[in-house]
Amino acid sequence: MSSKKKKNLTPTQQQYQQIAKSKEPKRPILLNSIKAFLVGGLICVIGQAIKMGFIHYFEFTEETAGNPTIAVLIFISTLLTSFGVYDYIAQWAGAGTAVPVTGFANTVTSAALEHRTEGFVLGVGGNMFKIAGPVIVFGVFSAFVVAIIKLTIEALGGI
Repeated sequence: MSSKKKKNLTPTQQQYQQIAKSKEPKRPILLNSIKAFLVGGLICVIGQAIKMGFIHYFEFTEETAGNPTIAVLIFISTLLTSFGVYDYIAQWAGAGTAVPVTGFANTVTSAALEHRTEGFVLGVGGNMFKIAGPVIVFGVFSAFVVAIIKLTIEALGGI
């Protein structure tokens, strides 16, 4: 709670805040960081293994193997979310599952599954894009800004 909000609390409310804070369990920050690092790293290792499989068995190049690798990781994440397995992994690992692209796929799939009783268009589609929409818009806008900057630098003679 910000100090400005604390000033507006009555003495009883401030006392309650202190008691509540003292009863709050301490979080094992180091252990949580290790779990997140290990699981996030494992997801990346799996992704690298899939990429190497595309290169070795399907004769993709280093540049062209990235997109199908991401598609396979998204598919695996969606499948694990559908079976309810990804939630257990995410609960144990914390942020380690949220950072890679699999975390985004999990979020979108969870939103779609949660509202499937409302129908495919308004339930699944509408709620899925409530989550994905801002990310897509931000990604497109960021790409636009970067492209404008790149074109400006090239027009000025590559400063």
